[in-house]
Amino acid sequence: MTQERLWQLLDPSWADPRLLSALLCGSAAATMLLKWLSQRQIQQKMEEARRTRDRGLERMEKAASRFKKENPGVQTEHILSLPMVELVEKLKEGSLSLESVLYSYIGKALEVTQEVNCVIDFIHGCEDQLQKVKQQKEKGLLYGIPVSIKDHINCKGHVSSGGMVKFLGQVMEEDSVIVQVLKSQGAIPFVKTNSPQTMINYDCSNLIFGQTLNPLNHKKSPGGSSGGEGALIGGGGSILGIGSDIAGSIRLPSSFCGLCGLKPTGERISKLGVVSAVVGMKSVIGMLGPMARDVDSLALCMKALLCKEMFRLDPTVPPIPFDDEVYSSSKPLRIGYYEGDGYFMPSPSMRRAVQQTRKLLQDAGHTLVPFAPPKIDYVVDELFTRGLFSDGAAHLVDCFKGDIVDPNLKSQFNTYRLPVLVKKILAVILKPIYPRIARDLNALCGVGSAKNLWNQHAAVAVYRTEFIAKWKKLGLDVILCPMLGPAFNHGYAGKLFAATSYTNLYNVLNFPAGVVPVSTVTRADEEELKHYRGYYGDPWDKRLKEAVEGAVGLPVAVQCVALPWQEELCLRFMKEVQTLTRGLRRNM
Repeated sequence: MTQERLWQLLDPSWADPRLLSALLCGSAAATMLLKWLSQRQIQQKMEEARRTRDRGLERMEKAASRFKKENPGVQTEHILSLPMVELVEKLKEGSLSLESVLYSYIGKALEVTQEVNCVIDFIHGCEDQLQKVKQQKEKGLLYGIPVSIKDHINCKGHVSSGGMVKFLGQVMEEDSVIVQVLKSQGAIPFVKTNSPQTMINYDCSNLIFGQTLNPLNHKKSPGGSSGGEGALIGGGGSILGIGSDIAGSIRLPSSFCGLCGLKPTGERISKLGVVSAVVGMKSVIGMLGPMARDVDSLALCMKALLCKEMFRLDPTVPPIPFDDEVYSSSKPLRIGYYEGDGYFMPSPSMRRAVQQTRKLLQDAGHTLVPFAPPKIDYVVDELFTRGLFSDGAAHLVDCFKGDIVDPNLKSQFNTYRLPVLVKKILAVILKPIYPRIARDLNALCGVGSAKNLWNQHAAVAVYRTEFIAKWKKLGLDVILCPMLGPAFNHGYAGKLFAATSYTNLYNVLNFPAGVVPVSTVTRADEEELKHYRGYYGDPWDKRLKEAVEGAVGLPVAVQCVALPWQEELCLRFMKEVQTLTRGLRRNM
């Protein structure tokens, strides 16, 4: 090639227009081809993941059918109806076989997932684990109990996707610490459950495995991000599940599906062996915790997990065993309470649930004291949102490279990926008319520097000290407060991430918090909802009203909170609430 010809190729101004046009067309075609190939590769990975799931479901069906054929006299319905504490006792005494329980739950889980799409993998090693449990010298606290596991918690030989293509194909070589401990206590992990893409959402949908439905009403979301767990347990296909929670991801599906769930203090349970879309964020504390039908099941699970094996496998977990004396105490409690947080007005059923529970607690001899969380706007915007997205959501946006955004997440994603300058300009424009949305947009800009991040961490510590001082000044043992609900209509969770204000407060504070269903939505609640305007009268208030419409008969829960490291007291309070509200749940 001559020097002149080379110069023409490098300098378009000297080039033949026809050659330049051909080069541009070729470049555009190449770009389109690369994009098509990338999309095709993503689709192939998702299709393979679905085939793996389908093969797992086929194995479940064959295993359940084989056992049923060989054991026609097994009373499956009776087994599935037993509370977990009673089930463990029957397994230990031998009046029920481990096989009858495992295969009854495998069959039921298959039935539930065919209806609501909640199981994404069959843990095929569960049958081997069953044999190992039989050979254990000491029968563990969870002897023979089938346990479901949220997708992103590692199980040996399985993928932890978190609803994301980037994690597909990465088969885990060992169990997470929590799964190892469950097995050491005689539990049998048997399925993995669905979660939303990235898990920074409280619906339960991704493009790999699809949308999970609420087992109580298919028009409703099961909540998230532990939505697969909520749907499976709520539908009767699991008796105990392990979820995770960074803004309410255990508590929200528990609320939406009528379950009990516990978010422990951050380091009370090991998080080693858990896949996360966003790593390195320390401003808001995430953790693992149990979900079940009743509080006694949660307490037994916590007692089983807080053992020498966990402290050995993960020395960063404080070696604090479960305190049975605190859990079984009947001493009257001094309980702080509030009916609304001032950020999102509670739905009518949320407010009523707290009011009725407060009265029942008072009548039972407990002391109820009004309490208001200090500076809730500041907490939600500056401590939670700016903390969770302290990098301006850059890590989260990067997670979508090589992936396709799920439609239920697009509203969030489109906001997160806006340039910081655009977010700031929009915040200024919206401030006079929609101040709450403007503050949220401004918080999504992140902290901007390491210095500001340190200041943000310091601000969280100052707030926690202020909150505890107010708690102690009132002499409180625990707090009763609303739980977001009832279950949302599909598509609203991604447009109302800030509505997690009732739950994310206790992630910022790192307090243990649990959920107990206490009532169901009445026609009077639905009628009152027609007059709901919210605190701000902005688009978010309008969306919340639309999100919870059409929920008559669905569960309504309350939230129970204790100080850090006091999971036993939190559970004891939850048990009290569950016992006192039994009549409300039965009569409505």
